Amino acid sequence: MHKSGSASSLGPGGLDLTPTFFRQIQRAAPPSPTKRHTKISVVGAGNVGMAIAQTILTQDVADELVLIDAKADKLRGEMLDLQHAAAFLPRTKIQASVDYALSAGSDLCIVTAGARQIPGESRLNLLQRNVTLFRSIIPPLARYSPEAILLIVSNPVDVLTYVAWKLSGFPSNRVIGSGTNLDSSRFRFLIADHLDVNAQDVQAFIVGEHGDSSVALWSSISVGGVPVLSFLEKQQIAYEKETLENIHKEVIDSAYEVISLKGYTSWAIGYSVANLARSILRDQRKIHPVSVVASGFYGIEGGDVFLSLPAQLGRGGVLGVANVHLTDDEAHQLRDSAKTILEVQNQLGI
Repeated sequence: MHKSGSASSLGPGGLDLTPTFFRQIQRAAPPSPTKRHTKISVVGAGNVGMAIAQTILTQDVADELVLIDAKADKLRGEMLDLQHAAAFLPRTKIQASVDYALSAGSDLCIVTAGARQIPGESRLNLLQRNVTLFRSIIPPLARYSPEAILLIVSNPVDVLTYVAWKLSGFPSNRVIGSGTNLDSSRFRFLIADHLDVNAQDVQAFIVGEHGDSSVALWSSISVGGVPVLSFLEKQQIAYEKETLENIHKEVIDSAYEVISLKGYTSWAIGYSVANLARSILRDQRKIHPVSVVASGFYGIEGGDVFLSLPAQLGRGGVLGVANVHLTDDEAHQLRDSAKTILEVQNQLGI
């Protein structure tokens, strides 16, 4: 018979649940392999930030997830809502704070915060307000996580990635914009839908500005390893330039359509950014069209400018830029896209 007080350590059937029991199990088990602890901080708990956080959690990308936002009550509510799903998710420590100190030691800092456009406000004025906002976000992130990689999602993403690079003082390989990674996913879906194939078999890139001056690289698109123009010919599908241009236009307009229908975009960008986070933190060395310093590539000159190019991503950030073949027309469009961004950038005075 157990002495008084000892019964509290017994489980069903008299199973001993004392700390000694667990120590015995630990001694019996082989030592766990050393695993790198990964920490991600997401700044901005709006629709985009929470879609990214939720996708990162479900895909088991990080061991620790920190949410940072200026709205304390909403932030705590979002944190609790995610924590309450712990039984259904991979084990991840979830924390939230208005204080950037909680982000200390992050491997990856994802910035989604941004000012919303006021009716009648110019794009430049909106951008200036976002620059002011970034002055309060980027320096503390850089101070608390000096070895982190910055991943900028806020729009206009190309210019704000440049702003983040300047404000952080980080080397350019550790400052990345989400760029046209999502545009390229939309592009692949629309091409696959047009040709009635699986989107995963379509290799296609949208490069340049994440916006109206983006460039569709038709010359390098392949389906199942077959160049798309050859594929069209073999399948006896007429090459219609107008049809292809309409697909690109649909890519550009698709975000506007989603915003007009539901008020904002969230899920697709959530998956896109989680996809980038996985490639970076797992050192997968995959090629993604993301916003990087483009000066010197494809004849782009005139100053430091960030725009999307097919870049290899890994634990060190941007490991290199793929030398994708561009036609003369595509290269010209890409240089025009760079000029468009530079014109805006030069008005910021940074």
